Amino acid sequence: MSILLTDTLSIPPVQAADPATPLQQSSSGTPATTRSLGWWSWIDRRLQRIALHEIADDPHLLNDLGLTRDQALREAAKPFWR
Repeated sequence: MSILLTDTLSIPPVQAADPATPLQQSSSGTPATTRSLGWWSWIDRRLQRIALHEIADDPHLLNDLGLTRDQALREAAKPFWR
């Protein structure tokens, strides 16, 4: 399975054929940029938790973070949306 992720900020806005005609806007409540930033933070959080799980056996790195091995593993086991 592959996922195509695109940067929605780089897509130019759609222009109406007649500039006097207003375009319809989405009424979903949150701007598209806010929604897409939410996805990126979820992806980033998941990658951070994977990295935390990988260093859970290195006491020197955990000491730098101020975490115990149990704390690191508990945080790494959380789902990305929390």
